[in-house]
Amino acid sequence: MLVIRNIGASRTCIAIEDGRIAEVGVEQSADSILDARGGAVVPGLIDSHTHLVFAGTRSDEFVMRAKGMSYLEIADAGGGIWRTVEAVRKASLEDLVELALPRLARMLSYGVTTVEVKSGYGLTVEDEIKMLFAVRKLQALQPVELVPTYLGAHTIPPEYRHRREAYVDLVVSDELMGRVAAEGLAEFVDVFCEESAFTVEESRRILEAGKKRGLAPKIHADQITQMGASRLAAEVGCVSADHLERIDERGIEALSAAGVIAGLLPGCSFYLGVAQAPARRLLDSGVPVAFATNYNPGSSMVESLPLALSIACTQMKVTPSEALQGATETAAKALKRGDRLGRLETGMDADLVVLDVPTVDEWLSEVGRSSVRAVLKRGRVMHESPRS
Repeated sequence: MLVIRNIGASRTCIAIEDGRIAEVGVEQSADSILDARGGAVVPGLIDSHTHLVFAGTRSDEFVMRAKGMSYLEIADAGGGIWRTVEAVRKASLEDLVELALPRLARMLSYGVTTVEVKSGYGLTVEDEIKMLFAVRKLQALQPVELVPTYLGAHTIPPEYRHRREAYVDLVVSDELMGRVAAEGLAEFVDVFCEESAFTVEESRRILEAGKKRGLAPKIHADQITQMGASRLAAEVGCVSADHLERIDERGIEALSAAGVIAGLLPGCSFYLGVAQAPARRLLDSGVPVAFATNYNPGSSMVESLPLALSIACTQMKVTPSEALQGATETAAKALKRGDRLGRLETGMDADLVVLDVPTVDEWLSEVGRSSVRAVLKRGRVMHESPRS
C-alpha cells in the first residue's frame, strides 16, 4: 500500500491499493510513503477535447492572425485544417507516433492523466485509420490514458468539394466508420457542424450513423456561426457539445434539458483572440461544463490544461474550484469514465496530482507556472518534478 501523507493545511492522507483509492483522510500503515509536504492533492486532470495527433506546423497562421486576419480569412487563403491534412497524409504511422510522444510527456508533467484524441486530419479511409492506429500505438508506449474519437467529418476535403454527399457517404460507410467501430478504433464519433464544414442535417446523419454502430456522439457546435448545432446536440443525445462560443439562449435551454455536457475550450479563444464561450451563463443555467485545451496545430497550440483553466478563471469568470471540476469530474463524464475517474473517493482510480502549493486557488492564480510535484496514474508515480 502507498500512502500520500501531509496533504494540504489539514495534513490528511490518501491510501492507495491495487491502483485505486483505498481510503481518504485516515492514517494507514504503508509499504511506501509519498510526502505531500502540505501541498494539495487533486484528481488527475482530464483533457476531454484534443487533436493531439498531427504533423506539420502552421506557425505562419499565428503571424497572420497577429496581423489581423481571421480564422475564416486564413482558411480562404489556403490555410486552416487542410494544411494539416496534407501533412498528415504525407506522414507515416511511425512519424505520427514519434511526434505525439513528447506532447503526451509534457501533458503528463502538467498533471494530465487522461486525454481524448480525435482523428480528422486524414479524411481518407487509409489516413483516418492511420491516425486512429497511431492513438492505439501511443497508448501502449506511455502511461497517459487515451480516449480515441472518430472525426472523419472535420471538413470537406478538396477532392470532394463538389461532391459533398459522396464524402458524407464515405464518412458513414462500412469501409470507414464500420471498420472504426468493428475494430474498436474509437469510442466516440464527432462532427464539425459549421457553415464552413458540415450542415445540421449532414451532422445529424453522421452522428446517428455512429450511434447505430455503438459510437457515442459528440459535436463541434456553435464555434464560429450560430446555426442550431447545440440544439442538434440535444436532439441527437450527444454526450457533449464542444466550443459553444456562439451558443444562444435556445441552445443553452436545450443542453440543460437534455443533460448534454458543454465542452468549453478557453485556450482556443485565447489563442485566436476571440470572445470566450459563456461559461458563467451555462453553469448558472444548470449545464454541466467541462474544460479542455483543444490542443491542435492551428487554433489552439496550447498543451497545458492548467493554463487553460487559469484562462477560464480570468476570462470566463469561473472560480478555480469550478475550473478544476470541469477538468476532472465533469470531464470524466464527458468521456464516459465518471464511474472511476475525476474524484478523490474510495474505489476510484488513483489518478492523482500532488501540488507544491496548498490550494487550488493558489495553483491556478499563478498563471503559467507549473506547480506539479508528482503525477500518479493508477497509483504509480509516472512523473516527478526535478525540484521534488
